[in-house]
Amino acid sequence: MQNDRNKILVDSIKRLLRRDAASHLVKIVNKTHAADLAVVFRSLSHANQHKLLDLLENAEQKAALFSELDEDTFSDFVEGLEVDEVVEILEHMPSDDVADLIGRLPEEKSDTILERMKKEGSEEVEDLLRYDDDTAGGIMVPDFIALREDATAADAIRSLQKEHMDVEMPFYLYVVDEYGKLVGVCSLRQLVVVPSDTPLKDFMTTDMFMVKTDMDQEEVAKIVAHYDILAVPVVDEANKLVGIVTVDDVIDIIREEATEDILKMAGVGEEFVETKSVLKSIRIRLPWLFACCVGGIIASFIISSFQESLSKVAYIAAFIPVIMGMSGNVGIQSSTIVVRGLATGRLNIRDLWSVVFKELAIGFMLGIVYGLFIALVAQLQYSREALALSVALAVVCSMSLAALSGSLMPMLFARLNMDPAVATGPFVTTAIDIVSVFLYFNIAVTFLGI
Repeated sequence: MQNDRNKILVDSIKRLLRRDAASHLVKIVNKTHAADLAVVFRSLSHANQHKLLDLLENAEQKAALFSELDEDTFSDFVEGLEVDEVVEILEHMPSDDVADLIGRLPEEKSDTILERMKKEGSEEVEDLLRYDDDTAGGIMVPDFIALREDATAADAIRSLQKEHMDVEMPFYLYVVDEYGKLVGVCSLRQLVVVPSDTPLKDFMTTDMFMVKTDMDQEEVAKIVAHYDILAVPVVDEANKLVGIVTVDDVIDIIREEATEDILKMAGVGEEFVETKSVLKSIRIRLPWLFACCVGGIIASFIISSFQESLSKVAYIAAFIPVIMGMSGNVGIQSSTIVVRGLATGRLNIRDLWSVVFKELAIGFMLGIVYGLFIALVAQLQYSREALALSVALAVVCSMSLAALSGSLMPMLFARLNMDPAVATGPFVTTAIDIVSVFLYFNIAVTFLGI
């Protein structure tokens, strides 16, 4: 449904741009959500992108559009804008979004933009840029509601009405001591149900979740998702409150991390590839495919080393594809299950051996089932018991080893603080193919006596 709506919108705007129907475009563009306009933006030429931006009535709408653009589209588009125009738009955006966008630009341009921005806004952005992009500090919102613990509920409500009207996501009110250290949190509901003269320290919650600025964003997302909270406070090494991570950012993180894992598992890098140019896509995918190329060459050497045996009994080559395919798929299944479990927190690296032995048992049982089935086919087709036995044993061994490596490698990667999704890419599947071929030929040569 959403894809159909976006297609209709894209087609309509393109048609109106060709006709130069400015009045109709203004009505459509200013009534369309920024997220939908971002989809349209990706499919337009640079000239039409500038026309579309000019049709937006105010800087707030332009800022909302900027927030929704993907990295490549934003970077390419900003190159054609004057610095002052970019600064005007960025000043209407939350500091965390500005830091995210500026971080994508070349250093020279980002420095120029920061110099032109108002001092207060540029200082907040520079503070955020000090943190790595994929940490709590890099994704946090520096705008939050924090009051001293001796303030009353009435004081808090007045502060919300006067001083904190521009706070982006006022989910919670945080309580700090005289040094700015986080000591408690109150929900906005609590403020209106307690007597107005009640000090915050009397009804605030002290048992709360908080994260450090250097915590990985994926871990932050897990905390918010697991405990069903709308925001989590971010503190520095001195436990001083410096920002919050809100649920809308967590949704983006979960989507980005899931996409990154899928891309790594497919062996196409870890960046969004839909909007990349042909050359950029080739550069991303070329190194990952190198593992498959090398693996294929190694497998060809293994097969050629058994050339004499193949010349005597050529039909043993008929079962190479099915053995490699079955073991490769089992390896992918095991690694996908483990990577997914680690990503969602359902599996822990402390469970390494229980997870590995479980997948090994599954691979072994599946190997028996399909080994017998493929052996039956081999027997019916070639009437050679030794061949059928060789195929059955090769399938069992290959699928067991595939399940073992598919579960063990992601767990080991996670234990070494490396991304476990890498273990499901071409590297593991290629290794499984090599081992499968080697096992099969050695078993076949032994049982067939060739």
